Order: sequence, then structure tokens, then C-alpha cells
Amino acid sequence: MNAPLSPAQSLPPDPPIRPEFEHALPPLSPRAAERPLPWTQRIWQQDWLRRGLILVVLAIAWEIAARIQNNDLLFPTFLQTGKALVQGLSDGELLMRAGISIGVLLQGYAAGILAAFVLTTLAVSTRFGRDLLSTLTAMFNPLPAIALLPLALLWFGLGKGSLIFVLIHSVLWPLALNTYAGFQGVPETLRMAGRNYGLRGLRYVLQILVPAALPSILAGLKVGWAFAWRTLIAAELVFGASSGKGGLGWYIFQNRNELYTDRVFAGLALVIIIGLLVETLGFQTLERVTVRRWGLQR
Repeated sequence: MNAPLSPAQSLPPDPPIRPEFEHALPPLSPRAAERPLPWTQRIWQQDWLRRGLILVVLAIAWEIAARIQNNDLLFPTFLQTGKALVQGLSDGELLMRAGISIGVLLQGYAAGILAAFVLTTLAVSTRFGRDLLSTLTAMFNPLPAIALLPLALLWFGLGKGSLIFVLIHSVLWPLALNTYAGFQGVPETLRMAGRNYGLRGLRYVLQILVPAALPSILAGLKVGWAFAWRTLIAAELVFGASSGKGGLGWYIFQNRNELYTDRVFAGLALVIIIGLLVETLGFQTLERVTVRRWGLQR
């Protein structure tokens, strides 16, 4: 019978230790460190170039499809639409129509933002406010704003008040939902810091919750803008803004009745151009100087 092994004998032998070594790298030459990117990569990194290329491709596809269709009454070419757009801008009609639409839009948009801020402030302050916000958004958020247009005409008449009413409905609910979701996502440490400094009520919301939830608020502002812009154009297709003067939607509707299809497409193109300008010069600039600069968004 074999004798039992001692603890030292039962352990496996230690693995061999590999010797450490270092590879000395050659110093980086100044030319290699300062070598710029190729000009093609530098140009391709420009956002405006990539977006412009997308627009050029869409314009070419539009021109080809219209020439294949070969029916100006149904589908004018890109060049015909561009000519009608330039003519409408040069004679001032399109600018006047766009000014009317934007003026009404800003009033309804501002009123919707104010209503959403009041509703979300009440929701983060009291339990009744939370119940009120959840109930109202569940009821009215699925309701299309344009469906309220007949009621708006009965209540406010044929004019600017009806448009502002449906615009408030378009902006209020998506902005309130995004803002409240952003408030709910604020870290508890920030909330506790605000309370330790004695912030309560409106000061607590403005100094703690709003800066921390700004990415969600900006997302809600963009969604509300898009809803309001398309709701306004759809409402103007039915009636003018005020005193018989219509905006871009009314311009599109009138030219459709007169079978000026190129002007119809010119009006639609101006709607798209205004949307691109607001997105690029407005919201992207606001994001760049706030949430991206603060490190809240990539």
C-alpha cells in the first residue's frame, strides 16, 4: 500500500514563467503625425455635401420619372416645378403665402408649448397632475388634429382662431409626453441636489428638471413642429387663414382647382424647403449649442 502524498507533493508544479521583454518602437516622424486626410475623405465628412448629394439624386430620379410619365398635368418635371417655384418667389406670391402660414404657425406653436409646460409642471408636482396628464393624453393624443377642424369652425369661425386651435392640439400632446418622459428620466442624485439647495416648485423645474431633460424636450419640440406644420397645411387646404387670405395650403388648393400642377408641386416644394430650413438652421443649431455642447447627446 502506497504511502499518502504530502500536500506539497500533491500540488502540480508551477508553470514556467515567461521572461518579460519590450519592443522599442521607432519614433513617429513629424510628417506622419501631421499627415492630413485625403481630400476626398475631408470633403465626404461634410454633412451639407452628403445631404446635397441625396437631394440631387432625388431630383434626377424625379426628372426621369416625370419624363417617362410624359404628362405635365399629372406629374410635371423637376425643371418645370423649379421654374414655377422661382416665378412664384420672384413675383412675391409664394413669399406672401408662406409668411401668412408661418405667422399662424408660430402663434399656435407658442401656445402649445406654453400649455404643455404648464401641464407637465403640474404633473411632476402633484399626483393629481400626473393623473390629469395621463388621462388627457390617452384621450386626445390619438385624435387627429384635422378631425377637430369642423368643431373649430363652429366655435371660432372661419379665420385664424380655428387654425390656432388645431395647432395647439397638434403640439400639446406629443410635447407634453416627451417632456414628462424626460422629467421622469432625471437621475435621483440631481433631484436630491436640487432639494438640498432648497429648490421647490417652478424653480425646481426650471433649474433642475428642464436642463437635465432637454434632449427629450427638444425631441418633443421637433415632433410637435412637424405635426403642427402638416396640420396647418392640411387645414389651409379647406379654408384661408384670415380675411380671405390663405397660406401655402390655400395656394396649393387654388392651383389644383385651376389645373396648374407645376404650381401645386412648387407649393409642396416650398413646404419641404421650409421644413428643411427649420430642421437645419433651427433645431440642429439649438442642439449643437446646448445638449451636444453639454455632453448630453452625441
